[in-house]
Amino acid sequence: MPIRQLPAHLINQIAAGEVVERPASVVKELLENALDAGSTRIEIDIEQGGGKRIRIRDNGGGIPQAELALALSRHATSKIASLDDLEQVRSLGFRGEALPSIASVSRLILSSRHSEAQQGWKLFGDGQEIFDEPEPVAHATGTTVDVVDLFFNIPARRKFLKTEKTEFGHIEDMVRKLALSRFDVGFELNHNQKNTLRLRPVDDRSGAERRVAEICGSAFVEQSLYLDYEAAGLRLWGWVGLPTFSRSQADLQYFYVNSRNVRDKLISHAVKQAYQDVMYHGRHPAFVLFLELNPQLVDVNAHPTKQEVRFREGRLVHDFLFRTLHQALADIRPGDEAGAPTQLPVQTHEPPASPEENPPQSPFFKGGGEERRPVYQAQYQPRLQMPVREQMAAYQQLYQPVVLPKEEAEARELKPDLPMNTPDSADMPPLGFAIAQLHGVYILAQNATGLVVVDMHAAHERITYEYLKQSMAQDAIRSQPLLVPGSLNVSKKEADHAEQHADTFRALGFELDRLGLEKLTIRAVPSLLKESDTEALVRDVLADLITHGESNRIQNAMNEILATMACHGSVRANRKLSITEMNALLRDMERTERSGQCNHGRPTWTHMSLDQIDKLFLRGR
Repeated sequence: MPIRQLPAHLINQIAAGEVVERPASVVKELLENALDAGSTRIEIDIEQGGGKRIRIRDNGGGIPQAELALALSRHATSKIASLDDLEQVRSLGFRGEALPSIASVSRLILSSRHSEAQQGWKLFGDGQEIFDEPEPVAHATGTTVDVVDLFFNIPARRKFLKTEKTEFGHIEDMVRKLALSRFDVGFELNHNQKNTLRLRPVDDRSGAERRVAEICGSAFVEQSLYLDYEAAGLRLWGWVGLPTFSRSQADLQYFYVNSRNVRDKLISHAVKQAYQDVMYHGRHPAFVLFLELNPQLVDVNAHPTKQEVRFREGRLVHDFLFRTLHQALADIRPGDEAGAPTQLPVQTHEPPASPEENPPQSPFFKGGGEERRPVYQAQYQPRLQMPVREQMAAYQQLYQPVVLPKEEAEARELKPDLPMNTPDSADMPPLGFAIAQLHGVYILAQNATGLVVVDMHAAHERITYEYLKQSMAQDAIRSQPLLVPGSLNVSKKEADHAEQHADTFRALGFELDRLGLEKLTIRAVPSLLKESDTEALVRDVLADLITHGESNRIQNAMNEILATMACHGSVRANRKLSITEMNALLRDMERTERSGQCNHGRPTWTHMSLDQIDKLFLRGR
């Protein structure tokens, strides 16, 4: 077959195969055009799941009469004009392919009135390069795109469409994603003349949270943390779900880069790592996050559907996302108000400040003055500075069984070292004061608003684990030379990266030498990992360095060992604790990072307000 030029309508249909996968793809492209046009209100009318009709009306700037035909031509756009514009795209659309691709596989009617025009005009498109003259039409300022009989001229593609309910479900998901990207725009979605979604434009945080609650559910907003942090030219803001609000599927994850919804491997990896130490196995976090950066630092022209992006400083973005989210989750303390703004430091290597220098941000600790500081804050602080071995011994000593004469035990129960304040006391801590131990497993405490139930083993396990990690970070990673160095056969690329990142391996406790083009020798390993499969660990670290430029596998392997040590060294079930010891555990929880979950991701405590308890007993009815 000789080489020949394809006809215009066939070229458009080929392009449509990349842009228009299903009715939801049409909705996405048209909504992005409406948002780029400066719309503040968008109406979407769908019939028969989008296969019969898709009509989108906006109140944007509109299209002049002379440019209607040009709008349906391939690679015609008003959003970029040069290579410099392409390298700093600020709009959602920019290729000029959407409208001609949609017109090539449907019967399209484009109606618009420019903001400076006296009347509107409409144009019919069917994928051809030659159009009839625009016709006058009564139309408000803005644009209406009416897509009828999608894939009418491609029967094979139409057969691949799912049921009406399934296709509309994809459309609804797409509208919700775009509605989360622009809180200042109102959206209305109708299916078969029945309204299914109506979102009003908002301009403040409370209104934004109402929209997030409508789309993601009120439970997400109630159990999420709002953050807003900016550093190194990057800004991350939005809502991250608490680790206890995890999902069995990754179906509640919305991430936006400069208001564009994306699914990127680098972003997913950073978020996954941030939740790694607090998420239950097999669960997925929930979040609605917005990353803002200079458009010159991100390439949005990496995929036909524009769902993937490429960062010019990928390592910087990954590190910024991980550290910000990691610290946000670590800074959650009992008593913190969910959804309160969090100010986060960039560096997380420095040991946290003592409670006296930086009291937890909760209603109980407001003021920060010396006269407001509770006396019990510093009583157990010395354990933070102990080496690992002494610290473990101190905790085992603190929570060991207490055997006292009956009279002395009763006296301690009645008069503990820490006073039993009343609920309306100004000095009531977030977790309150212990009142009893239930079945040797749970601690019952009373705080200012109700009842607190603590799983004492899970809570102590997290406390010990965090202190061990802190001590390990302060003492640095110790290396142990091998009596017989191990050899490792690798690829040339892996050997090059091992040589390039020799300082990284040395900081992690490994000593690697290159013996040949494709051979490494391991001369020293971290002392905690001497019984582990170090060869497999080195290979995994090299794979991470090649893919992401960094690796946390060694630290994670050490954390697993420290978690095991913490589990074995923590207070066990059926161990009798005095009121003083239970209160000591509660105070340590209030100061410890990630104390809401144990090392395995299970919750460590729960709270029942007095109103909830009253409802159980029908009080006040």
